[in-house]
Amino acid sequence: MLPFSLFIFIHLATLLPSPFAIAQLTTCSGIVPMNYRNDKISITDFGGIGDGRTLNTKAFRAAIYRIQHLKRRGGTLLYIPPGVYLTESFNLTSHMTLYLAKDAVIKAVQGSSNWPVVAPLPSYGRGRERPGGRYVSFIHGDGVHDVVITGENGTIDGQGDAWWNMWRTGTLKFTRPNLVEFINSYDIIISNVRFLNSPFWNIHPVYCSNVVVRYVTILAPRDSPNTDGIDPDSSNNVCIEDSYISTGDDLVAVKSGWDEYGIAYGRSSYDITIRRVSGSSPFAGVAVGSETSGGVANVLAEHLNFYDMGIGINIKTNIGRGGFIKNITVSNVYMERSRKGLKIAGDTGDHPDDKFDPNALPIVKDITIKNVWGVNVQQAGSIYGLRNSPFTGICLSNIHLRGATRPRSVPWTCSYVSGAALLVSPWPCSALTSTQQDGSCSANL
Repeated sequence: MLPFSLFIFIHLATLLPSPFAIAQLTTCSGIVPMNYRNDKISITDFGGIGDGRTLNTKAFRAAIYRIQHLKRRGGTLLYIPPGVYLTESFNLTSHMTLYLAKDAVIKAVQGSSNWPVVAPLPSYGRGRERPGGRYVSFIHGDGVHDVVITGENGTIDGQGDAWWNMWRTGTLKFTRPNLVEFINSYDIIISNVRFLNSPFWNIHPVYCSNVVVRYVTILAPRDSPNTDGIDPDSSNNVCIEDSYISTGDDLVAVKSGWDEYGIAYGRSSYDITIRRVSGSSPFAGVAVGSETSGGVANVLAEHLNFYDMGIGINIKTNIGRGGFIKNITVSNVYMERSRKGLKIAGDTGDHPDDKFDPNALPIVKDITIKNVWGVNVQQAGSIYGLRNSPFTGICLSNIHLRGATRPRSVPWTCSYVSGAALLVSPWPCSALTSTQQDGSCSANL
């Protein structure tokens, strides 16, 4: 019998690309071209001072005003040199690159006294955590296109601890700001930047198309509340690759609106790729939901590595959500020290108000999860469909989730689910038949 360490090595070798293929790694990043900017300006040209104390709000707003109103062919690059640039929130404009040099830090002011409040997203109907509006994101783009945030791994620091404390003490007046948010925008690239201590979600493209997030590092303390890494929301053609995320909530969560408001808005998230992402979280590595009322379809997540997780893969919805979750494929996943390997549930998440329709049941179907290896996984998984809307076409194959003290972790629990399983250890549940008995899975496993 092979030693366990050698067995792990051989298994990982089947998940990871060979050294000869590194130069030709599959990528979806070509959906948005990286445009070269002939025109270049520096924040220091507008009075920016990177001493960590001077407020640079006027400098950022003046620089972006110049880009917006003195248009240059091919757009303009705004250079942030080394230093710490303290600023209030600011808006980006089309045809611009925000370029952070090595050791450049754009740091948010702390506190909410002068922070602008904007209307809630129509697909949410209210702020996500408080009724009414929401604080605008630290760096914001609304109705823009051809925007790049990149550099030499400079840092965007949200200084979120003051906001987290307001959440913990119940003193928030409105929903906390995201670190970076694009609304109704397209052709967006975010790459080679560190995101630190977001007040709320880190990167939130909503009602967007053609978005690339690649080579980013996203960090927040493990106990920081709701600091999701990347949340594509009612967006399509989104590419997330080659990134490290360690936060207090889901590393990547695909969303599409909240209950009756998301149903009415009716914009789905689809054609989303998540590839070569690694990280750690007390919640999920890759999640779909729980806000999925506009629908989520055609998600591919592959070559993922997770450590010290709450749940490795989490697909979540609830009654009142409506919508659909379909054509989801997750493959080539390694996880270590996880409370649960896989969870698919129809009883997760809260409601915006008491006006949701309890008869608006989500449809969850055609979910394929394969080539997953887990070590020190306390419970392998659970699948809880809904009595009046069972989850169908749940296809599991080549999944091996080992417990902390013995080869087999706690058994699966399942209800209101159908599909198939092949080479799954521990065996999931009797509702998942062999592939020969379930034609919907035979082509996917």
